Amino acid sequence: MISSNTSVPSSNNSLGALIQEKFNQVYGAKPTVITRAPGRIEFIGNHTDYNEGTVLGASIDRSVWVALRLVEKESMTFFSDFGSAKKIEVSLQNPARQEGESSWVNYPLGVWTSLPAFNLKQPQGFEYLVLSDLPSGAGLSSSAAIELASALAFCSATNQNVERETLVKLGKHAENNFVGVPCGILDQGVSGFGQENHLVYIDCRGPKISTVQLPKGVSFWIFNTHTKHNLVDSFYATRHKECMEAAKILGVNALVDVSVDEIAKLDQLPDPINKRARHVVEEIDRVAKVIEALKKDDLVEVGKLLTASHRSSQTQFENSTSELDFLVDTLVKMPNVFGARLTGGGFGGAVLAFTSDSFSIKEAEEVAESYARKFGQKPEILQTKTGDGAKVESESFVN
Repeated sequence: MISSNTSVPSSNNSLGALIQEKFNQVYGAKPTVITRAPGRIEFIGNHTDYNEGTVLGASIDRSVWVALRLVEKESMTFFSDFGSAKKIEVSLQNPARQEGESSWVNYPLGVWTSLPAFNLKQPQGFEYLVLSDLPSGAGLSSSAAIELASALAFCSATNQNVERETLVKLGKHAENNFVGVPCGILDQGVSGFGQENHLVYIDCRGPKISTVQLPKGVSFWIFNTHTKHNLVDSFYATRHKECMEAAKILGVNALVDVSVDEIAKLDQLPDPINKRARHVVEEIDRVAKVIEALKKDDLVEVGKLLTASHRSSQTQFENSTSELDFLVDTLVKMPNVFGARLTGGGFGGAVLAFTSDSFSIKEAEEVAESYARKFGQKPEILQTKTGDGAKVESESFVN
């Protein structure tokens, strides 16, 4: 994973060449298939997905790459450029959850164990390698990218053509049931259906997925605080539980069933559940308003809604941190910044700044320097654009 504190260009092309070379170094052979899946930005729609609401995201020009080769042995061998940088072998008969430095294997392993639930064949014996230029813990969902790239690799290597909707559901199933994160469809949906120069709109109740055109001349800047960002913990699970409890008390299937016009209903909920529900209901309304503003190319209004989303995360959903709040407070005062908000699950991680193309690395470094004076360390800066969704990059090595 990227560890520097400066903005670097996308390296998707170089990673495509590098993974072939790396696979040969590690395994002494060529891969059967190479796949790629992008990270994603949660543009707006924070914690709305598992409440069956709506969300806007964007796949980006940073990706996870997977190379895989089928072999005649009753085990799965995994290798990555992060973690312990050593081969990890897992038995086909006992694909147990991994711990510690090997825990990243749970994402592809979860996909492999989930394949039968979708009537898909599991590859029996393979060598697997993953490379990435997605920074970890930055709310860009490297986990969903690994899941989708792995699903494509497993299915392609076994000559199974799978619809994109199934791949997305497969990744979500793996994360919910094997990894143990009660996430919605946002991460996998955006990584799977991403399109350059577009946002991905997901109505999570369907789910129904479509794209929304982005205006020209805009950029995304990510400021990664490298503070704790671990979704498999009590914070995320507690918020999920609070939202489910709110829906139960209100007598609805999910919080999406409460419109912003009915916001007074939330007053009957006890603290802090009423605040959690208010955030979700208002956030779903903000998603709709952002779409309308984008249709009018009203980027100022889009920015205001993004910043309002963060304020709600800060005060109502309480999944922000002092580091994230400081970055938002600093960014929204900068020229050429339309708006800023935390991106991803929260409780640490990163802030997204939605800017014009005139926003420069010099201005970004000013923000980073200001942050360092307060917290002692610069955030990692990442400028990114939209990119296309998950795909098979090469099957030229199929035997």
